[in-house]
Amino acid sequence: MNIKRIAFYFFGPGLLFSIAHSQPKPHTAGERTAVDLTVYNMNLALVREERTMNFERGMNRVVVPDIPATIDGTSLHFTSKIDASSVKVLEQNFQYDLVHHAKLLEKYIGKEVEFVRLNEQTKQEYAVKGRLLATGWQQHAGNQYSYSGQMIAEVNGKVEINPSGRLVLPSLPEGLILKPQLEWLVNSTRSGQQKTEISYLANQLSWSCDYVAVLNANDTRLDLTGWVTLKNNSGTTFKNAGLKLVAGDVNVVRQPDYEAMNGLAMRAQVAQPQFSQKELFEYKLYSLQRKTDIADNETKQIELASASNVAAKKVFVYDGLAGSWRSWYRNYSYREQGSFGQQSNQKVGVFVMFKNEEKAGLGIPLPKGKVRVYKKDDEEKEQFIGEDQIDHTPKDEELKLYLGNAFDIVGSRVQKEFKTVVSGHVFEETFEIKIRNHKDEPVDVLVYEHPWRWNEWEITKQNTEWEKVDQSTIKFLARVKKDEEKKITYTIRYSW
Repeated sequence: MNIKRIAFYFFGPGLLFSIAHSQPKPHTAGERTAVDLTVYNMNLALVREERTMNFERGMNRVVVPDIPATIDGTSLHFTSKIDASSVKVLEQNFQYDLVHHAKLLEKYIGKEVEFVRLNEQTKQEYAVKGRLLATGWQQHAGNQYSYSGQMIAEVNGKVEINPSGRLVLPSLPEGLILKPQLEWLVNSTRSGQQKTEISYLANQLSWSCDYVAVLNANDTRLDLTGWVTLKNNSGTTFKNAGLKLVAGDVNVVRQPDYEAMNGLAMRAQVAQPQFSQKELFEYKLYSLQRKTDIADNETKQIELASASNVAAKKVFVYDGLAGSWRSWYRNYSYREQGSFGQQSNQKVGVFVMFKNEEKAGLGIPLPKGKVRVYKKDDEEKEQFIGEDQIDHTPKDEELKLYLGNAFDIVGSRVQKEFKTVVSGHVFEETFEIKIRNHKDEPVDVLVYEHPWRWNEWEITKQNTEWEKVDQSTIKFLARVKKDEEKKITYTIRYSW
C-alpha cells in the first residue's frame, strides 16, 4: 500500500501541503454528460444533470463528485433512464467537510507529528518528532477560522510555541475531502452501466435583471436594454449548460438570508432576442436559446430584451407631506391635533414614464430590477441622470421611474387654518400650496395631498380642480409658467 505524506511549510501564517491517502474509494459516477439549470430570482436554482454510472447486482457504494456546496440534500431526486425500477438509493450522505488548514490540524491534536528543520551550519534538513498540542487557528461562528499564530507542540519533552520547520503529517485524516460530494448506498437488481438523471435544489445560484435606458434630447423617447445578471457562488462549474430563468414571487419555506444582487450596467446591440419567454404556472419562464458555461464564482451577463424609440414622458410631482403622513393615518391620538400635518417638503420629484407595450418594441413581461437612466449632454456624451427599481411588470402596464428632484422647481405647503366645527366630531383645516418655476419653460406639476386624519372627509373649498386618487390621496394639476408662482388652496372637513 502506497501511503504518501502531507507536508506543511511555515511561512508566517501560511501553510503549503500536498495530500494523498490510501483509503479505498467506492465507485465514482461519471462526469456530467448533460446539465440544465432553472434559476429563480431568489438565490435558488434547480439543477438537472445526467451521468453514467456502473452498478453491480446488489449493494453498491457510489460517489457523485462535483456537487454544489450549497445543495439542499433533502430536495434530491434520482432515477435511472434505462430501468427506473432496477436502482434504488437506500442512504445518502452529503459530504462537505473539505480540507482546511484548521480542520486538518484539529485531527492531529494530541498525536505524533514531524517537524523538518534546517541545520544552519550544514545546510542539511533533519526531522524531529513532536506531539501537537494546539493548532494556532481559532474557530468562529459560521464555521469560519482565523489564524492566531499560536501553534503549540511538545518536542523532546519541552513545549514550543510556534515551533520552527515545516510540519509533516502522515496522511489525510478520515472524513476530510477535497470537494463536496454525494455518497450513496444503492441497491441494484442488475449489473452494468446505466444512464441516470439527478435533480436537486441549490442556493447561491441567482439572477437579477438590470436595465439601461437612454433618453433623447427633449425627454420624449428612450432606448431600453435589459440585461440578465447571473451569479454562481455554488462551489461548482457548469459546462455547456441549458439555462432557464423564472421570474415571479415563488414561495419557498426558508429564512430570508440572501444577499441582494447588483448588476453591471452594460449596453449592446443584438439582432435577435437570446431568450424566449413562456408561461410557467403563475410565473414567467425565460429560456436561453443556446448553451452556456457558468463558472464558479462568476458573474455573467446576457441580454434579455431591447427596444428603441420608446415613447416616454417626463413628469414633475410635488408631495408636500411625502411619506410622513402614513405613521399618523387614521390614528385617533393625532386626528384632533392641529400641529400634525404642518410639515412641508420642498422637493419636486422628477419621474420618467413609459409603457411596456409591443408597438414600442417591448410587450414582454419585464422582470423586477434596477433601471439606470442616461442622457446625452451638449457634447453628445452620455451622462447618468438617475436610477430606480421596478417590480415584475406585465405587458401593457406603465412604468414610472423616480430619477431625483428638480433643481429649478420648488414647492411649499403651509397649514393656513385649523378649527373645530363640532367639538370631538368635526374639524376643518385649510392648506396653501405654492409651486415656483425658475426654469426657462412652462411646466406641469402634479400635486398630491393626503387626507390622513380620518376616512370620512370632504373638500369644502378649493381654487383648483382636484381628483380623488384613492381614500388617502387627492391630486391637483398645477400649470406653472416660466418664473411664475402658482398657488393652490383647499379646505378639508373631517367628521367622526
